[in-house]
Amino acid sequence: MDENEIQLKRRENEERTTAERARILGLPYLDTREFENEIALVDGLLSKQEMHQYFVIPLQKGGGEEHYQFMVTSQTPRSVIERIRQEYTNEGEKADFFLISNSAYQVFMLRYDPPVEVRYNDIRIAGEGDSETIASVSQTLATVSTEKVFDFLIDQADKLGASDIHIENMRDNIRIRMRVDGILHPVANIDKDRYRILMGELSSRANVSTASNEPQSGHMQKEVVKNGQTHILNIRVETIPTMYGQDAVLRLFNFDEALLNLDLLGLSKEELVELEEVISHPRGLVLIAGPTGSGKSTTLYSMLNALNTSDRKIITLEDPIEYGITGISQIPINTNEGGSFADGLRSVLRLDPDVVMVGEIRDADTAKTAIQASITGHLVLSTFHANSSSAAFSRMIDLIGTNPIFASSIRLIMAQRLVRKLADSKKARPATEAESDYIRTVLNGVPAEKLNGVNLNNITLYDAVTTETNPFGYNGRTVIVEQLVVSNDIQAYIRGDVADINTDAIEKTARKNGMLTLEQKGVLAALRGETTLEEVSRVI
Repeated sequence: MDENEIQLKRRENEERTTAERARILGLPYLDTREFENEIALVDGLLSKQEMHQYFVIPLQKGGGEEHYQFMVTSQTPRSVIERIRQEYTNEGEKADFFLISNSAYQVFMLRYDPPVEVRYNDIRIAGEGDSETIASVSQTLATVSTEKVFDFLIDQADKLGASDIHIENMRDNIRIRMRVDGILHPVANIDKDRYRILMGELSSRANVSTASNEPQSGHMQKEVVKNGQTHILNIRVETIPTMYGQDAVLRLFNFDEALLNLDLLGLSKEELVELEEVISHPRGLVLIAGPTGSGKSTTLYSMLNALNTSDRKIITLEDPIEYGITGISQIPINTNEGGSFADGLRSVLRLDPDVVMVGEIRDADTAKTAIQASITGHLVLSTFHANSSSAAFSRMIDLIGTNPIFASSIRLIMAQRLVRKLADSKKARPATEAESDYIRTVLNGVPAEKLNGVNLNNITLYDAVTTETNPFGYNGRTVIVEQLVVSNDIQAYIRGDVADINTDAIEKTARKNGMLTLEQKGVLAALRGETTLEEVSRVI
């Protein structure tokens, strides 16, 4: 029985009890369920204070202008009913009373006198050394009501576009930080009482224990209203005991299915054509490489969304499931409790899938199973932890060994990073001599058509400019992608035709075939004014 059915059953029982109570009190019973959200109440007969104090509601004037009707509850004092009866019963006037349930009374009062919604100041991210903003946000969190503070924190993090909330125990207080556009920012300091409230809510919603001495993982969902639109926020929770208390990290996943589109990944036209050509094939292995927080999940889900048609069977194995997509069979794999991607993959291959997504390839067993699936008529998508696509390819060979049978299985490896985008307040400037030398070195050998008209003899760069509303000069993030299409020259490394198998050799071959590295793609993004060289250096 769901929550709605429970509420309906509870209300039915309350109405039955109220009807029996009405017979005892000698009052007519009124079941208001059919009209309590529609009927207009009479103004002016009683004050709001009297309605709250005595549990009385003026219903209407019925059967004539001098015929008054009032709704009362079992909590209404008998003396009050008699006083109102005398007041409204004169020559030609009459007052009738009906007994209603306490739930009905609450519904009417919420319509007639709704509680004033308390609005709190939005959380702001402090700039470097801005202790006043941190103090202001700390004060706001201290004044938010107990039952709302946890939801307020989540709602504000989503409003800021934060990907993570960190709750950290310090010696004297608890620090709240949020990761916005990949950078961790101090937000507020709270006291132990507020901390206990937050952790209590986290415990009940994400099913983690506040008393555990072991690291824990949990998951919860929250409905969030943003710009008038409602969406579901998936939240992964990780807790760990520290010297001063239990710390928690909340990872926020806000996937809008409409935004899971290959066209929105920021790929060049050439890269998009290559990607679409690879995933349109019925078999093969596609890997997305990069560290945590580099946008791998968004890229994978966008691919799945593009492949999600009625003539394909798509199954995913995830730890945990970060976003539910209509039309796809998604299976959670709990690796913390003995679950295995390799075992899960072997099981789902019996279900006749066309496309399989494996959350992550972590070991040789999973790697070999994924490759075997990819050469037996399945398109397999997965992620891999490596610094670059060439490093991912080299490490994959370490896992599976050189094998001619596997040579045609790996079709594409993408490595990616997320860099902060410059805000519109950015400022152009000539590159310094050192910057120009660096850029020319990085872009050496890049074909002219991929430079997009950049004049390497007269280079312009852009700096972030802070404003009152944007203390960092950046707004959002953009993806930098290195796309290694596995050509015959690259396959030679898996076949064992090349004796020297290392990352540098693989990258050199890929660049010869036209691949741009992450560093080259980042520098080109800086030259286009999308980001800065400092940001490219920080991330790549």
